[in-house]
Amino acid sequence: MARRPIVTLTTDFGTQDHFIGTMKGVILENVPEVQFVDISHSVQAFDVFDGALTIAQAYSYFPSGTVHLVVVDPGVGSERRPIAVSTEKYTFVGPDNGVFSMIYDREARLSVRHITAEHYFLQPVSNTFHGRDIFAPITSYLAKGVDLDRMGEEVTDFVRFAAPRPKAVDEHTLRGVVLKVDRFGNLITNITPQDAPMLFQAEPSPFKIIVGSKEIGQVHSAYAQGVPGQVFGLLGSMGYLEIATNRGAASKITEAGKGSEVKILF
Repeated sequence: MARRPIVTLTTDFGTQDHFIGTMKGVILENVPEVQFVDISHSVQAFDVFDGALTIAQAYSYFPSGTVHLVVVDPGVGSERRPIAVSTEKYTFVGPDNGVFSMIYDREARLSVRHITAEHYFLQPVSNTFHGRDIFAPITSYLAKGVDLDRMGEEVTDFVRFAAPRPKAVDEHTLRGVVLKVDRFGNLITNITPQDAPMLFQAEPSPFKIIVGSKEIGQVHSAYAQGVPGQVFGLLGSMGYLEIATNRGAASKITEAGKGSEVKILF
């Protein structure tokens, strides 16, 4: 039996309005057998980087052939282009505003097309809801098996940005930044084991992690290893150094948030 087509949705729409349900309705009208997966609708409003981080963490865990619809689109109604991106296993649909930047970095082979096939759009096209009128119908046709090359011409000048990288201040100091605060209050930094391998050794050399109002001198391998109220470092599932606390919000304890500086002193 043929597998049902899978469509994922990642947006900053939240769940209290009709937007997500409406987009699903548009797709169901064309592909009634589709299987939906909501990756997240809690991307920070208008935050393209947060959308890029969210889809980058999730997309590769889906079966080959999945179509990923991503709508974080503060430029809706402007001259920014709608695009479809294909990799060896997946297709992505969304705005050309950099939201697929981490996909571009991770995939060796990909094709990006400017969506111009207006006969697939819902008409009239709203200036404020391209998720309904452009991205959802295009997603439905791709999930149905329509070839990507029918959506428009391939482009190479697509928008992409580089995620902030940690910087060595001197031989003893590394400076990073908080990329995200998750719903538990953990601070997700941009520091990886490749940037600071000594942090994650069985017996690391003495160090201090400075973030917000706290100095941290411990790295654990699990949240439960920390004493409640104690702030510590941890290698999280996203592959980055997290600043966390057991059964509490490290963001509140440290008085730090997205964009806060993280400094490691060795």
